[in-house]
Amino acid sequence: MITMGLLPEFGNLFFTLGAFVVALSIIVTVHEYGHYIVGRWCGIHAEVFSLGFGPVLLSRVDRRGTRWQVAALPFGGYVKFLGDADAASAGADDAVMAHLDAGQRRRTMHGAPLWARAATIFAGPAFNFLFSIAVFAGFLWVQGLPADTPRVGQIHPMPGVMELREGDLITAIDGQPVPDLRAFYRVAGEMAPEAVSTYAVDRDGQALSVQGPHPIPPRAAGIALNSAARDAGMQVGDVVLSVDGAPVTAFSELPPLVSSAEGAPVALQIWRAGSTLDLSLTPRRTDLPLPDGGFETRWLIGLQSGTFFDHPTRAVGPIEALPLAAGQIGDIVSNSISGLYHMVTGAISTCNLSGPVGIATTSGEMAADGLGSFIWFLAVLSTAVGLLNLFPIPILDGGHLVFHAYEALAGRPPNERILNVLMSVGLVLLGALMLFALGNDLLC
Repeated sequence: MITMGLLPEFGNLFFTLGAFVVALSIIVTVHEYGHYIVGRWCGIHAEVFSLGFGPVLLSRVDRRGTRWQVAALPFGGYVKFLGDADAASAGADDAVMAHLDAGQRRRTMHGAPLWARAATIFAGPAFNFLFSIAVFAGFLWVQGLPADTPRVGQIHPMPGVMELREGDLITAIDGQPVPDLRAFYRVAGEMAPEAVSTYAVDRDGQALSVQGPHPIPPRAAGIALNSAARDAGMQVGDVVLSVDGAPVTAFSELPPLVSSAEGAPVALQIWRAGSTLDLSLTPRRTDLPLPDGGFETRWLIGLQSGTFFDHPTRAVGPIEALPLAAGQIGDIVSNSISGLYHMVTGAISTCNLSGPVGIATTSGEMAADGLGSFIWFLAVLSTAVGLLNLFPIPILDGGHLVFHAYEALAGRPPNERILNVLMSVGLVLLGALMLFALGNDLLC
């Protein structure tokens, strides 16, 4: 009986590990392929393209002489170029370089022109960003963007009065005109909580006055990862009826009620598909990024707001989608840098830094949410990996680029002994950072 009881837990563990390995393998492949293909374009020969480390499980040699392999430990990868002493391209193999003529030396990482080496190094993070842009742009192209009119799309199941119909064009809420979607959200945000709102609508050319719930009801339009709501089993579409016995009719009532508990458990009564359920959740202290670059700490349960209906969408072409996708990359990068700065200065908790366990858990949760959620997570993770590799830490791509910048300014490469010391320091720093993040996973 004990063994059978553990089977679901082991199943979840294997699913999470599987999702993590798949996610990491895709991101590593994208990153290393950037190094490989740009190196090839620059005339630098790759001897090995490896997905994973350790004993080789599968391998083949292509017509260019590059060995493509899958190794037993799927937690990274590398491209080893001709003449490299190791997988990190940290130094040249003097024994190999001594037997190469001038033409062959040009095909090595260390014998290639500075511009070719820098381009090859930068290509890894660049391909991570390009992958993310492609994914975000693809989502925009497939899903579109909300049309600029407050027209009612599919209506979500809700308790209480619902006289609106799909296709209605909302022209006013409680007497306040809403000529476009921006005005709709402005009026909805300024409204006082109320169980029933009055909507002026245009229905097939006929002006009507109908009733419905608050425009932004206390409905879970989304559930945040690693949140109290997700752990308690809340689902998208759940409607909160009360918090600690206090009735709620608008989403705006939830944050102050949750915050007032100051981390103590809160009792929620929710409506789900015609039934009511009672749940107990413990809010979690969360650092939220602000538009000005700072952070605000709040007690949250992890519910995301939305209207009680879907908005019709408009098509998005590639010319519009690509800049919007690049903007999403910019937001992720700026929030990440701001978060690291505020962690270093002590403004926010260092528990915001996740390690391999946290990333694996998120991989499993996103995979369980569906293929679309998992692909979206891959784009976010790819951006994070690209950013991390650009940090000016020896052994990372950013450290190599700093050395190349020194060579460009000084007219000579860094002293080899100093370079080896810096690479060792970088390895120690990176290892310490990973251990710290792992500690966060286990202790926070």
